Amino acid sequence: MGIPEIFAENVFNERVMKERLPETVFQSLQKTIECGERLDIGVANVVATAMKDWAVEKGATHYTHWFQPMTGVTAEKHDSFISPKGKDEVIMEFSGKELVVGEPDASSFPSGGIRATFEARGYTAWDPTSYAFVREGTLYIPTAFCSYTGEVLDKKTPLLRSMNALNKQVLRILKLFGHKDVTHVTATVGAEQEYFLIDRAVYERREDLKMTGRTLFGAMPPKGQELEDHYFGALKERVAEFMKELDTELWKLGILAKTKHNEVAPAQHELAPIFSTTNVATDHNQLTMELMKKIAQKHGMVCLLHEKPFDGINGSGKHNNWSVSTSTGVNLFDPGKTPADNAQFMLFLTSVIKAVDEYQDLLRISVAGAGNDHRLGGHEAPPAIISIFLGEELQRIVDSVMHGEKAENGKKSKMRLGVDALPEFPKDSTDRNRTSPFAFTGNKFEFRMLGSSFSVAGPNIVLNTIVAEQLEQFADILEKADDFNEELQKLVAKTLTEHQRIIFNGNGYSAEWEKEAGRRGLLNLRNTAEALPYYVLDKNVKVFEKHGVFTAREIQSRMEILQENYSKITVIEAKTMADMAMKSIYPAVNAYVADLCEIAKQKSDFGADVLGDKELISSLSLNNSAMLSAVKELLQALAEEEKFEEAEECSKFCAYRIVPLMDKIRHHADEMEKQTAKDYWPMPDYLDILFSVE
Repeated sequence: MGIPEIFAENVFNERVMKERLPETVFQSLQKTIECGERLDIGVANVVATAMKDWAVEKGATHYTHWFQPMTGVTAEKHDSFISPKGKDEVIMEFSGKELVVGEPDASSFPSGGIRATFEARGYTAWDPTSYAFVREGTLYIPTAFCSYTGEVLDKKTPLLRSMNALNKQVLRILKLFGHKDVTHVTATVGAEQEYFLIDRAVYERREDLKMTGRTLFGAMPPKGQELEDHYFGALKERVAEFMKELDTELWKLGILAKTKHNEVAPAQHELAPIFSTTNVATDHNQLTMELMKKIAQKHGMVCLLHEKPFDGINGSGKHNNWSVSTSTGVNLFDPGKTPADNAQFMLFLTSVIKAVDEYQDLLRISVAGAGNDHRLGGHEAPPAIISIFLGEELQRIVDSVMHGEKAENGKKSKMRLGVDALPEFPKDSTDRNRTSPFAFTGNKFEFRMLGSSFSVAGPNIVLNTIVAEQLEQFADILEKADDFNEELQKLVAKTLTEHQRIIFNGNGYSAEWEKEAGRRGLLNLRNTAEALPYYVLDKNVKVFEKHGVFTAREIQSRMEILQENYSKITVIEAKTMADMAMKSIYPAVNAYVADLCEIAKQKSDFGADVLGDKELISSLSLNNSAMLSAVKELLQALAEEEKFEEAEECSKFCAYRIVPLMDKIRHHADEMEKQTAKDYWPMPDYLDILFSVE
């Protein structure tokens, strides 16, 4: 069976609904999906029956309201379709109420103080804009999740709210440009997913990988990624088989997996999909990560999604390609060729530039996490400083607009947006800047700071909201203009001039840029603990509340959840490191030193030169003692950490006290690994791990 035949075969999509639902029910459901109209319970009952019948034909016996709590992973509670019929019989039933609303226990999910442990009631609500699907005998229904009192406890609800906010303000702008045929607009995302594949046997022998997802110890091997020979190289057989099965399973679920290849680092790979509506793309990326882990196990491998599994080796990110499209199929970040298209494009471009400049902190927070702290700014990923890359050609256009001039045959003439056409701007007219956190790439923006394990919901909630805010401000001005083109010209030129500091087309890895960014007044929030308090600044609370995305209480709760999560991860890593150092590395090195001493004694008895032996013994002994001392400091710090009651204080203590001690321990351990015979070292090294899949 070919790809077209299997694609979306396990999805209750528009094609299936059209076949199985009465026309009136189908049209009503489409209005709900496209326009957000309330779904009638009678319609829901018909949809539920058809969905259940289809799922049972696919082998489903259960259904689950599949949601995305603040844990960073998905959650599901499975209920069977069976209902009793008499004493000895059952029937398969599924009602509209069961489709639309569920009631999982909410007490054990992170809530940031919104819910006490004894307050257990929570609700899930069907998201009809994201198709249901069958997987492993269960009908999965994508849902939102909230508490009994209505506060948001998930990532999908605020994402849907932000998409509505963006839609509302974009429609106002499009109306000014005469696009009365556009009924709605949609934020779209393509999430490129990087990951590592290693052999399960070496994974099982690394306590740190099993407990934390990354190696807490590890010296660089003789060969890493220096030759760049792995990048786009031929796929190894086991990897190719894994990718083949992954593609097939993704296609069955309607996920548009398009590109697969080897990445820069040994054992690192990437999968890229075609664009989807943002909430659908979020669901699909969560499924992709789950399937990667599961299918890797079937092939005797482990999929690592940590942002920095190996020190000194490129980490893994997730490039978030974001754009906005109309119901008529127009990409609003496509520059176009006519004067009106050019002017419209420049206004939307300007809104993004202003949004990114004014809300640098929120974008930085959206990619903050313990794992990503090890990756950002590491000469392999964007720095922690937010900036926008436009490229030379678009930069020239921006400069011309700011100065009200355009270059034409060596002469300067007045440029009027909406009257003069901008120079033709081909999609790929400039080189890509892989050091830029936020780059314009022809007809979309690529937000490159996301970590590989991240849900794409958070960054897109921020993007949608902050751009909606700028468009609302622009619409308020332009709707009152006597001369639309004149006001548009002034507005775009003034805004670009005021926010040009955020534009940087150079090398984001350079030390010079960090200094220049400081001179420009750009934020440099180096770690998660430093970034998170910005979440609750007045301007940030106001923008979320104004557009109905978060309440102040929900923002406060999210900040606390992220701070607690950062501290918990750091503490788990620290405890694992102390355990490995004390129980494995310290005794292993002592055993090696003892044998070296015995060998040195025997050599000395025969009159041989043992100076080199003594130097090695001394180096190992000193490093082992220093590591032991640092471990004792770390254990004391961990005892102090338990006394903190405030999430912010605890996260900062972890960042500035515990993490430096962990770095100290690692330094001594990695030095010893370089000097210890392989037979004595108590765990697989980087050479064993990175080249374990043949």
